[in-house]
Amino acid sequence: MLIAMAGLPGAGKSTIAGILGGRLNASVVSVDPIESAILAAGIDSDQPTGLAAYLVAETMAELVLDSGHHVIVDAVNAVNPAREQWVTLAAKQSEQVRFIEVVCSDVDVHRRRLETRGQRHPHVDEPTWHAVEQSLDDYADWSGPSAAVARITLDSVQPLGVNVDLAFAFLQN
Repeated sequence: MLIAMAGLPGAGKSTIAGILGGRLNASVVSVDPIESAILAAGIDSDQPTGLAAYLVAETMAELVLDSGHHVIVDAVNAVNPAREQWVTLAAKQSEQVRFIEVVCSDVDVHRRRLETRGQRHPHVDEPTWHAVEQSLDDYADWSGPSAAVARITLDSVQPLGVNVDLAFAFLQN
């Protein structure tokens, strides 16, 4: 199974993805450290490093699926072309795809999480709260092929254990 996370930076996607990866014995392929590695290699930040990171993540996810294991793709997946990338890969591999969207309904909590998490990847600037607010405007409604795929939306103001259990139950159906 291919599991694709979605949600704004700081919403809690990576935390949930990591725990689910352990529970499911699934590989977690995360776009942010891939982009950091691309930048560490000397590729200029004015290049489409984000797109490159998504394409590398797709290749890695395909290799994991080829080996017969579940894979969780940890990425913002804010726009339909990104989401459809995972739908297409799953179809190509004759695998299921499920989306887990993580939101944070409490603006103050979301902002605090983002502002206190520190630098996680040395070559990628952590998004500012202002950037997250702007990206909210660009976060596309679910439409096209990805809208027809099974999806759960988790609110990270709920306890982490509750969200992990909800996600795990969703993936078991």
